[in-house]
Amino acid sequence: MIRSARSMAGLPWIAAMAFFMQALDATILNTALPAIATSLERSPLAMQSAIISYTLTVAMLIPVSGWLADRFGTRKIFILAVALFTLGSLACALSGSLSMLVTSRVIQGIGGAMMMPVARLALLRAYPRSELLPVLNFVTMPGLVGPILGPMLGGLLVTYASWHWIFLINIPIGIAGIVYARRYMPDFTTPKRRFDFGGFLLFGLGLVFISIGIELFGERIVIPWQACLVLLSGVVLLLLYIVHARRHPAPLISLPMFKTRTFSVGIVGNIAARLGTGCIPFLMPLMLQVGFGYPAIIAGCMMGPTAIGSLLAKSTVTPVLRRFGYRRTLVGITLIIGGLIASFALQTPGESILLLLVALFVLGMAMSTQFTAMNTITLADLNDENASGGNSVLAVTQQVAISFGVAVSAAVLRFWQDVESSTVGQFHATFLTMGVVTAASACAFLLLRAGDGRNLIANREKKKKAA
Repeated sequence: MIRSARSMAGLPWIAAMAFFMQALDATILNTALPAIATSLERSPLAMQSAIISYTLTVAMLIPVSGWLADRFGTRKIFILAVALFTLGSLACALSGSLSMLVTSRVIQGIGGAMMMPVARLALLRAYPRSELLPVLNFVTMPGLVGPILGPMLGGLLVTYASWHWIFLINIPIGIAGIVYARRYMPDFTTPKRRFDFGGFLLFGLGLVFISIGIELFGERIVIPWQACLVLLSGVVLLLLYIVHARRHPAPLISLPMFKTRTFSVGIVGNIAARLGTGCIPFLMPLMLQVGFGYPAIIAGCMMGPTAIGSLLAKSTVTPVLRRFGYRRTLVGITLIIGGLIASFALQTPGESILLLLVALFVLGMAMSTQFTAMNTITLADLNDENASGGNSVLAVTQQVAISFGVAVSAAVLRFWQDVESSTVGQFHATFLTMGVVTAASACAFLLLRAGDGRNLIANREKKKKAA
């Protein structure tokens, strides 16, 4: 019993560590892409596969992580996840070609797919729903330090050491995470259930084909109709999964939860909105280095205001939602984000750097508000039976949307390379396009009703008064 209480006390810290590792890894890589491209003798504008391979692997395997945790225990699977993530980081540092780097990122992704979802699943089982919001806020706050440190640390390591260190830095953190998890991670299990292998193949291959299809459009390795055929194959596989899930007694991802209107709207909104916002960590460091000629350390520091804005906005989300409600907040903030992304088309190398810093800071605050509102409304009306499955679907959606955001923005950038002669002009046109895409995604949140999510705000206010 003492052991259980001790484990419970350490659980939020373990989840925060997992979130920190993933956030650091994602943001530290973006700043280093030009240096890695030079080392591997590739174009910096053709390095998106190093990002997509990781996020897509995570998206595919997140549903599997829940089944593994149920069968073998949250502690065992979490330790395995951190170990794979750490080994994958070492393999990335030793990579001598883009294909080897992509393979190593897949190994990292297998670990990442289980690391954060298993920790969050343990939180869902350890804490009653009434205590979950403050616990999740605590887990999120340390994780937001990753995006602040990541770009700056990536710039420092690339400038004064080598790009290999952006992966080697994960090794001591991973070892510490394994030691800490052995002592404090609770080992929750549930009755064994059969794994839906057929559903996994349909769902996973569908995501892979769609992502490859989008990337083929950007890379232009094949003629357009062949890329379109790959993309269409992915859509067909996902439709076949829906047919499969309706017949299977225990599908990989259950479909009844989509009957909850706020959940469905939240999932659609997440995918649509993140297509635009997912391009920022990929495009901005590239434009600053390849387009504007800034060194990696300056480009890394320039991304800091976005993360700082995200961190500061956490304290303002509740008052904003209380005043405007979820529907108006999400529609309005998404339009603002779209305008800010489009405004990067006005930035030039000769302009004051302060203007860009202010825009990135405001963008960070807006994105943080949008993400928090999207995530809470998505899970707000799910019952206890669907909460775990809904959490997994939300995590999959977030990773898929990031992957697609990078793939789409890379394809758009490739398109503008044929139209614009200057590199800066290509980035400007891409940011303008992605800004329009983001603003258009606000239409998804018009499907919400004015009163949606008010119970969440009311419950939080009651807890504050009681405290």
